[in-house]
Amino acid sequence: MARYRTTVDSTAPAADVFDYLADFASVALWDPGVRSAELISGTPGTSGAWYRVVAGFLGRAVPLDYEILAAEPPTGQYAGRVELEAHTADFRSHDVISVQPTGTGCRVTYDADLALKGLRRPFDPVLRIAFTVIGERARRGLAAAVLLQRAA
Repeated sequence: MARYRTTVDSTAPAADVFDYLADFASVALWDPGVRSAELISGTPGTSGAWYRVVAGFLGRAVPLDYEILAAEPPTGQYAGRVELEAHTADFRSHDVISVQPTGTGCRVTYDADLALKGLRRPFDPVLRIAFTVIGERARRGLAAAVLLQRAA
């Protein structure tokens, strides 16, 4: 299993950042590893919504259908949280995005667990290395995107 966890701060209001990230189609705007993302079912940013995300990996387009399992907006001092999951025959991704209000804006934590399935499981260590590089690129895009939410 590969795991990547990162935290970025923003001066934008937690509710604005949460709304932006909970609509998971936004991932195509900030994650350079994502070629496209679109809502395919449900209401954007709510439990039960489905998104088709096409990720680029080793020169291939990898379609992933993510379901929002839970979406709880931040309230007062309490963090908001979006939990998503995608499965293919070979792969599982479980992502949790938390948006914690702070005195100067908010703190976003993105926590992603990826695991290969079946005969591909022995390659998890390779996935771990690749995901570290991919995750760092996504972190930079996420940091820039949540800072821009104040201007949006």
